[in-house]
Amino acid sequence: MPLYEYYCQPCNGIFEELRPIREATEPVPCPQCYKDAARIMPTSFTAFTFRDGYPRRIPDDGKFYHLGQKVSKLVTSARPNEHPEINKPEPKRRRSKGEKEELKDMRAAAAKGDLIDAYRNPISPTEVKQLADQGRVLKKGTPTHAPNHLGT
Repeated sequence: MPLYEYYCQPCNGIFEELRPIREATEPVPCPQCYKDAARIMPTSFTAFTFRDGYPRRIPDDGKFYHLGQKVSKLVTSARPNEHPEINKPEPKRRRSKGEKEELKDMRAAAAKGDLIDAYRNPISPTEVKQLADQGRVLKKGTPTHAPNHLGT
């Protein structure tokens, strides 16, 4: 059965109704006020065509859909269920000027043997960047045993 649109003048409403073709022109009671409503031409129209092997809505805006999101081109090569426009890789985090200065100061403290971790182990200047990236706690202090890189 086709879907038809009807307009109710008393309540100024438009509604849809599934009706047999032979009854399409007959009035239908409005679901709000139960008065007879006359059939009107559709206010919205949806049609489909095929483009690049995919069903497309008319009018076609030239976009494609990938897992429910609009993209400008089809995926040609990528990992399964990923699209380069949607699954963009996170850019590598860049350090601010203050963070660079702080690393420089920590390396200087580590060279003097004044930098320790949370377990009071000494830190070498080459380990500072790696441990800071891991989020380990580094602070100034004297280690419980002498650091190896100072040769003591």
